[in-house]
Amino acid sequence: MSRYAVYAASLLLTLASLLLALRMPGWWAGVVLFGGLAALGTIDLLQRKSTLRRLYPLLAHFRYGLESIGPEMRQYFIESDLAEVPFSRQQRALVYQRAKRLNDVRPFGTQQDVYGIDYEWINHSLAPAAIASPDFRIVIGAECAQPYSASVFNISAMSFGSLSAAAIRALNAGAKRGGFYHDTGEGSISPYHREAGGDLVWEIGSGYFGCRNEDSSFSEERFTANARDAQVKMIEVKLSQGAKPGHGGVLPAAKVSAEISVTRGVPMGRDCVSPARHSAFSTPLELLHFIARLRQLSGGKPVGFKLAIGHPWEWFGIAKAMHESGILPDFIVVDGAEGGTGAAPAEFIDHVGVPMHEALMLVHNTLVGLELRDRIRIGAAGKIVGAFDIARTLAMGADWCNAARGYMFALGCIQSMACHTDRCPTGIATQDPGRWKRLDVPDKASRVAEFHANTLHALRDLLCAAGLEHPDQLGPEHILRRVSPTHVRSLGALYRFLEPGDLLGGRIPGHAVFQDFWQAARSDAFMPPENVLRLRSGKAY
Repeated sequence: MSRYAVYAASLLLTLASLLLALRMPGWWAGVVLFGGLAALGTIDLLQRKSTLRRLYPLLAHFRYGLESIGPEMRQYFIESDLAEVPFSRQQRALVYQRAKRLNDVRPFGTQQDVYGIDYEWINHSLAPAAIASPDFRIVIGAECAQPYSASVFNISAMSFGSLSAAAIRALNAGAKRGGFYHDTGEGSISPYHREAGGDLVWEIGSGYFGCRNEDSSFSEERFTANARDAQVKMIEVKLSQGAKPGHGGVLPAAKVSAEISVTRGVPMGRDCVSPARHSAFSTPLELLHFIARLRQLSGGKPVGFKLAIGHPWEWFGIAKAMHESGILPDFIVVDGAEGGTGAAPAEFIDHVGVPMHEALMLVHNTLVGLELRDRIRIGAAGKIVGAFDIARTLAMGADWCNAARGYMFALGCIQSMACHTDRCPTGIATQDPGRWKRLDVPDKASRVAEFHANTLHALRDLLCAAGLEHPDQLGPEHILRRVSPTHVRSLGALYRFLEPGDLLGGRIPGHAVFQDFWQAARSDAFMPPENVLRLRSGKAY
């Protein structure tokens, strides 16, 4: 049969090469080559793990080979410039150009379908503004003893362990040069974070790495030692992340190197576990008391939390706790379900959590409705790489933006989708010294700083064209979206935004999620409302 033809040919060629080699020694090479193929085909026939190999000896390997390079073939030869999988070629090219300080203008008109559904734009003004400096900053923790003036565009959480030592060095050196912050991720503060002296936001996850006791509980003493370091500007409690909310994580014992062991405060030879929930608090009120405690222990630095929105009543419980107790975080970072820099279970990365736009608006609206918005800053992260991404996100309620994968592109990431394999081809997402030591730290640090600077220059130009003088003037009315071939709406018209005080005095706005869950949310528990519990008890609705 034809499926055995290649295998049969390898046998015949092996025999022919052997006969020829007896007269002409040069043919021994053919014996080795064809004999190897014949041996592989024989193994294919005898093994029982793969039906495809048994049915198609040798031929099956061609299929596996082509399949293995399928992503690269699609990326370089098939995908359109605008296909976001997850980032388009055009988006990546924009980051590379700005990081390398190359010309980022485009000839011959836009490739975007301006009449396609979901096309977005910002209107320009006939009285454009003039902005002297693109160094847009906001003050976080104005009521703290040590407030922080942050850039509107910073490096999102990426831990040492998920990123290489060279990548961490380059990111922090770039942040130092550009005057913006570098979020440590939950893997704590490594020596590579400290090397260049760039501003740090210390993220504390459920594993309390860098501030834990031997039993994995929170350690005040170790927290204070790190938090009072002058390089640490803010502390961020990670409640959940967009990539795998509610899941937790494990760094296998084999990957816990001596450096990671020291940085995280975990023993070598044991799995490094990030539990799905925190042990230092279990209710919204306890979370706020924990935040107040961290603020005091840090010497008055801004303290906030990062979350990916899930069940709305849980976020409402936190908001009610703020209102009732008067204890407020200095900031909240909203992480979208668009995914992250590492790896996550398929179902989680595709179908768990609220996308960033809806999550951001829910947090913003809730704080506005409680008249707390002016006292709490909001950051947002989720597929942000360009100036328009920043403008749209700020218009929807954020005060600043973070980016992870955007800055990875600035380091040279090629979106090979190999972050979880330890075989990153650019030395960024790997602990293999044979790979990460090839990454040129000074060059990549320069690219990180240039990407930040040139993106903010582009943001300044957008604002000037729109007649605005600062990003904080952006609102949902400035961003337009095509919703049909003949209809255009501003984000302010498409989405329901609350007015100050809408949630006070027992009022419930005519917004579905508030109507369903606001009244039943509790500040003393994350548990679901009674109507949800009743639905869970059976399917007889």
